[in-house]
Amino acid sequence: MKMPFTVEQFFEVFEKYNTAVWPLQVLFFLLGVIAVVLVIKKIKYSDRIISAILAFLWFWIGIAYHLIFFTVINKAAFGFGIIFILQGLVLFIIGVIKGNLSFKYEKNIYGFAGSILLVYAMLIYPAIGYFLGHVYPNSPTFGLPCPTTIFTFGILLFSSEKFPKPVLIIPLLWTLIGSSAAFAFGVYEDIGLFISGITAGTLLFLRRTTGK
Repeated sequence: MKMPFTVEQFFEVFEKYNTAVWPLQVLFFLLGVIAVVLVIKKIKYSDRIISAILAFLWFWIGIAYHLIFFTVINKAAFGFGIIFILQGLVLFIIGVIKGNLSFKYEKNIYGFAGSILLVYAMLIYPAIGYFLGHVYPNSPTFGLPCPTTIFTFGILLFSSEKFPKPVLIIPLLWTLIGSSAAFAFGVYEDIGLFISGITAGTLLFLRRTTGK
């Protein structure tokens, strides 16, 4: 399928976004660190705080990145923005208002896989991009669609076996959409998005069905 924009235009969107919102990328990274710390060291309302952080990131991406910046070169981004906003609503309603998301660090396959995905999203993803020539500001930073989706999968792998299935639907959908950039535009760090979607989807399905 022919893309409605060029590779150059695709990376220019990152440049314009990153330049416009700086230094919010630092805040988003710190929010990610806070979420990880709260998974490991639980406090009162930690589950709701983690859910709120995830919800905020998805809201932000839907509105600020997709609707404001990406729609300039790709009208499909209006749809992308809507689904990211919907995911933010799902996380906010289920995790913050209802409190039906619970996170806990455990030394098992879920914790191991979740830890790898979190490290990948926050550290390895930008490092791979750097070595591939995707240098800031012409690069997807934490708080943008693909690294944030990988991060979300990582956090969800620390959820209980009773996690609500709706929280996984849109991240899995974005796995299919976002992974296309890996091959269409040479964003090979996004291959990790595809792998994370398969890994998290499979493990969370097994956890829900087996209760282990």
